[in-house]
Amino acid sequence: MTEQPIHTELGIDGVDRRRAAELYEEVFGAKLGVAIKSQQQRINLLSTGFQLNHAVCALQGEYLVGLAGFATQKGALTGDITYRLILKELGFFKGQKAAFILSLFERKAKPNELLMDGIAVAEEYRGKGVGTKLFHALVQYAKDHNYEAIRLDVIDTNSDARRLYERLGFVAQRTNTYEGLRPWLGFGASTTMLYSLT
Repeated sequence: MTEQPIHTELGIDGVDRRRAAELYEEVFGAKLGVAIKSQQQRINLLSTGFQLNHAVCALQGEYLVGLAGFATQKGALTGDITYRLILKELGFFKGQKAAFILSLFERKAKPNELLMDGIAVAEEYRGKGVGTKLFHALVQYAKDHNYEAIRLDVIDTNSDARRLYERLGFVAQRTNTYEGLRPWLGFGASTTMLYSLT
């Protein structure tokens, strides 16, 4: 039987909300684990807090194999992970700590830039060009909506991702260091990278 080709679509179907959260956790769980120790609580928080219209997804048939989140001034894939939701999911004391740490990750979208909010591809589909397909879908979305650039931040502990972004055409703009926060964040620097659309 011929394997179905992988295609991309704008937005994630509501029936895939939990699957999307599990994929995101698969890639970003270690980073989020600094704030939220329980994997189940992280998945619950992501599943509830995702704005599914702020992503492109990769599907094989109807099976979700990857996603690329983005942020605009109107919202973000992780945009509904609010202080109130964090406290509801984690309780007051654990929620206060998690909310503080997660606030350190927060970035704001600029009017002329599409802000990437994470690419996650299922482990068994990595190395098959799924991440590149998702990126090209983001580029097309950004062009269709007249953005001038795509921006992202990559942390110092993720050199593989940085090399991928450089191959795709991103250029480093600046690096922010915060070694004093490494015990809280799990990393000590992040580099802002830009992909020009002009």
